[in-house]
Amino acid sequence: MIRHDDGPDLAHRRPEGVSDEMVEALGSLSKALETTERARGHLYSFHQLTGTADLELDRAVELLRKAGHPDWAETVRTQVLGRNVIPGHWTFQIVEAYDATYHRPFKEIEQAAVEELAEGRDHLYEAEMKEARRTAGHPDHTARPDSGPPSGAGGGR
Repeated sequence: MIRHDDGPDLAHRRPEGVSDEMVEALGSLSKALETTERARGHLYSFHQLTGTADLELDRAVELLRKAGHPDWAETVRTQVLGRNVIPGHWTFQIVEAYDATYHRPFKEIEQAAVEELAEGRDHLYEAEMKEARRTAGHPDHTARPDSGPPSGAGGGR
């Protein structure tokens, strides 16, 4: 049985007067922001991996001393341990600069565009793609989380 109220919730329905081109443009803007979110995650990986390596250098210095190579221990301690990864920067400073200079302004602009151009309705492109690709009435193709089959019924994902 197909429900008459089947379809995306109001927050994911295109406001009146919003064109196909606008939905596509906002979708592209959102996709670009999502890509920067991934890039930011890689920066945090870089930050954590570099920090972990730097902390392991403490152990390397200690082991070089115990192994009878105090000169090498001192070289590692003074030339690598705590070193800037680029001039004047540790990795946390790179993350902070990326956030302040690029990520945060990009996120604010994307949110402002959605507010002004689509009445704050986010993910319209994806919601319309979902609607076009789902099979109405199928228990595993419901439009909204609240429109699914009762607990224990339907497909078991």
